[in-house]
Amino acid sequence: MSSRRDYYRDPSAPRANSLVPGGSVLVTDGAGRILMQRRGDSGNWSLPGGAMEIGETLEECAVRETKEETGLDIEITGLLGIYTDPEHVIEYGDGEVRQEFAVTYLGRVVGGEIAVSSESTEVRFVGADELVGLPVHPTVRLRIGHFEEGRPAPYLG
Repeated sequence: MSSRRDYYRDPSAPRANSLVPGGSVLVTDGAGRILMQRRGDSGNWSLPGGAMEIGETLEECAVRETKEETGLDIEITGLLGIYTDPEHVIEYGDGEVRQEFAVTYLGRVVGGEIAVSSESTEVRFVGADELVGLPVHPTVRLRIGHFEEGRPAPYLG
């Protein structure tokens, strides 16, 4: 059993007991492929990101987490959206049940080299055609859909 389980619009989901701000980044390469990592805790493909730490801004969190999880240095170029759906909760092995609270930025690579971290089993740029057959959580697919729509303003929800 994995140490993380996502519930989305599931009436049998446990009640949230935690709320932690998190930042993630949707980074694309020159061919329009999206930087993704395969999470070691769930097996799903996801955007790089993680929980904010005391003493940093959420933007700094997103840049740091991307470096830690992918080996790449990035800069933030925009805001994709704010995702706080109370129907998405994440249950961890230690009893924490966290309500989604994620700000997803847009970014681009400015240095570094792709590297797998202790939190992932694979890191690479993924094309839209490949995404169809990969295990990706519906909330990550939502973010990618918002990006592909070319929304004129960030998603707020």
